[in-house]
Amino acid sequence: MEQYFQKDIETMPVEKIKELQSAKLVKQVKHVYENVPYYRELMDKKGVRPEDIHGIEDLHKLPFISKSDLRETYPYGMLAVPLSDCVRIHSTSGTTGKRVIAYYTQHDIDLWEDCCARAIVAAGGTKEDVLQVAYGYGLFTGGAGLHGGSHKVGCLTLPMSSGNTERQIQFMMDLKSTIICCTPSYAAYIGETLKEQGYKPEDNSLKSGIFGAEPWTEEMRRDIEKALGIKAYDIYGLTETSGPGVAFECKEQKGMHINEDHFIAEIIDPETGEVLPEGEKGELVFTSLDKEAFPLLRYRTRDICVLSREKCSCGRTFIRMAKPMGRSDDMLIIRGVNVFPSQIETVLLNEGYAPNYRIEVDRVNNTDTLDVYVELLPEQLSDTTEGIVKMEKALSAAITTMLGIRPAVHLVPPKTIVRSEGKAVRVVDKRKLHD
Repeated sequence: MEQYFQKDIETMPVEKIKELQSAKLVKQVKHVYENVPYYRELMDKKGVRPEDIHGIEDLHKLPFISKSDLRETYPYGMLAVPLSDCVRIHSTSGTTGKRVIAYYTQHDIDLWEDCCARAIVAAGGTKEDVLQVAYGYGLFTGGAGLHGGSHKVGCLTLPMSSGNTERQIQFMMDLKSTIICCTPSYAAYIGETLKEQGYKPEDNSLKSGIFGAEPWTEEMRRDIEKALGIKAYDIYGLTETSGPGVAFECKEQKGMHINEDHFIAEIIDPETGEVLPEGEKGELVFTSLDKEAFPLLRYRTRDICVLSREKCSCGRTFIRMAKPMGRSDDMLIIRGVNVFPSQIETVLLNEGYAPNYRIEVDRVNNTDTLDVYVELLPEQLSDTTEGIVKMEKALSAAITTMLGIRPAVHLVPPKTIVRSEGKAVRVVDKRKLHD
């Protein structure tokens, strides 16, 4: 028997969903136009006024917003309510030191937690469950989102945060956790550690896991399911639109249902910006319908995927999105953190190195590795190994400060990194992220 957190909304007829979206869109456009000067300017430049938007059929008339707009307006430029109405921020990692800050009113947090609660219930969660949140807490949205969703469902919530695997396992076994929420690579690592400690999958009480924040394959899903003896569910979200829970998997596991009462999804041609019909592959664009503090209209996610309205046996009528199949920009997701090569380049230049570098990403024992190879300038060559090691450590620390994750830095002699005649190949991603 399928369970829902808000059945009337999750199984609403598609025509009703579209009516609701249209009514909310008209209201939201007016709110943004009147309260966000930056967006008002974009609309004026495009010759669009709030009265031109009568419903979702007019969405295509509105201008897009991208991450560069959010950086340009940092820190308060996209805020649509007085700061005194906001109760929290979350943030992404910054690309050139400027992070994207998302603001939340209490109303925004309530709706976000509803979305996460829907994901938990779709994964079999009830108030009888013990839910272990092993996503990071803090500026990252993962921990806070699932924590709030778990409270709404009424689960006993273990706010573990990420890391300290020994303690994770102790609490998981002693308190008989039934649902675990974390990145897929961390779930795989917990599975491995349990095995090393002599546990079999049937020794734990877990029944399901909700995993997201980084790309993972079906093969990895099966491995995690086998290692932990669970059913593994995918969850999708962006800090810019609230956090995890924008979309979630049901037991069908044929794409993630987008919470369409709160978000409108479009697929566009990344080159032309033209809206593509359902079933076509393109870049995913989101419009937040209910966010008060930080409402984004037509936000370009850079994720490439497909949308489908095919009927789902779970009874939910929300449109489904496929797992993202790549990106239309050069962003990498490493251990759940957004990393742009330009961030690393910025650090190199600040530290006095030439921008001749190569980034290698791999996945070893289900954990992402990040190696950065940097060419030395002739005058930086050191006679001693200690001198080089010292420089590598200092550069690694500087990159860690920028990214929030530690790379292994390898300083190499001048002219040893292959030059390219076309676009420089800066990134070698050896992870097999797409089947």
